[in-house]
Amino acid sequence: MNGYKKLGRNSAHRKSMLRNLVTDLFREGRISTTEDRAKEAGRIAEKMITIAKKGDLHARRQVLEYVFDETVVAKLFDEIAPGYETRNGGYTRILKLGPRQGDNAEVVFLELV
Repeated sequence: MNGYKKLGRNSAHRKSMLRNLVTDLFREGRISTTEDRAKEAGRIAEKMITIAKKGDLHARRQVLEYVFDETVVAKLFDEIAPGYETRNGGYTRILKLGPRQGDNAEVVFLELV
């Protein structure tokens, strides 16, 4: 399948959920979620870091369109992105934790490298 996973949600709910996941990832550095959600959120987070590495006002406004919290955007531009200046991609990693008790869904950590 090309493109993205629908994650069993309509487009507005999916976009909102992924925005929340990416915002929390940048705020906390590591989040616990299901494997499919982590893969989709990781793709978006990689793009946000790549944009933030440019560091100019236009890049900041592009990231602010997606990430909810202005303090998280400031952290992304001031702390996170400068750490990846020499790295060309691969800013996130997925660590598997095992199945969730209730529905046996694969739970993982999505974290910044």
